[in-house]
Amino acid sequence: MPFAHPLRAAKVTVLRTALLAACGLGLAGCDAIDSINPFANEKYKTEIVPDVPADKLYSQGLGKLEDRDYEGATKRFEDLDKQYAYSDWSRKAVLMTAYSNYEGGRYEDAITASKRYLQRHPGSKDAAYAQYLLAMSHYKQIPDVTRDQDRSEKALVALTELVQKYPTSEYAADAKAKIQITRDQLAGKEMEIGRYYLERRNFPAAINRFRDVVSKYQTTRHVEEALERLAEAYMALGITGEAQTAAAVLGHNFPDSPWYKDAFNLLQSGGLQPREEKASWISKAFRGVIGMDTRTAEAQ
Repeated sequence: MPFAHPLRAAKVTVLRTALLAACGLGLAGCDAIDSINPFANEKYKTEIVPDVPADKLYSQGLGKLEDRDYEGATKRFEDLDKQYAYSDWSRKAVLMTAYSNYEGGRYEDAITASKRYLQRHPGSKDAAYAQYLLAMSHYKQIPDVTRDQDRSEKALVALTELVQKYPTSEYAADAKAKIQITRDQLAGKEMEIGRYYLERRNFPAAINRFRDVVSKYQTTRHVEEALERLAEAYMALGITGEAQTAAAVLGHNFPDSPWYKDAFNLLQSGGLQPREEKASWISKAFRGVIGMDTRTAEAQ
């Protein structure tokens, strides 16, 4: 018979005594412990999710898309990505997740999925399309000109990146057209703020806004008005040289514009004529655009 060490036996006796004390010398005490355990009554059952073939999950997702069940399609493609991670099916699933969310109007989710695709597969043949979905998801959320234009800025960045990274892709032409629309939106916002300051005779603040339009958004429809408003603001401040330059540049580039007629009449009322000062920032800004256009034409 094995020898039982007296000290070890004593320890076992103490542990048993403590356990019984904790349980109230019986099961009643253990029931009391269960009463304060929030998970005591929960029952867990192991569920085995059957493997669905990748091609079947993908087909199910396409079927949901055809039925315009975009949420259901997203679920199928997300399941495909999870169950077949790091496979070519996963690559397709992430892109289709972005597309399903985009078609369903869940643009933030589409942006997230598009970014995930570009991070995982930056060199794939579908990277241009993922970038297009990313840009369009921002573009679709551009608000009216009276609101904050943060989304417009993000759309412009994403669209520009698309054209720069994938200039020969089938999406480049559409991106270029939407870049122009987005730039026009941003210029419109600057004009709205500039007019606000001009009406309140805060001429320096107004000039800063119109200057942004002339410097950054010269190819938009707002540049004609911006030049005329600059003439107004500079005349009000007595900076006649800049006012004359604004009118002269306006007349040179847009001779038939009604805004030029307004600027011309404004100068005449002060006994002045349009006259371009080559050292003016306005003159330099437009010379820069002419030079850039010339270089572009030569490259083509």
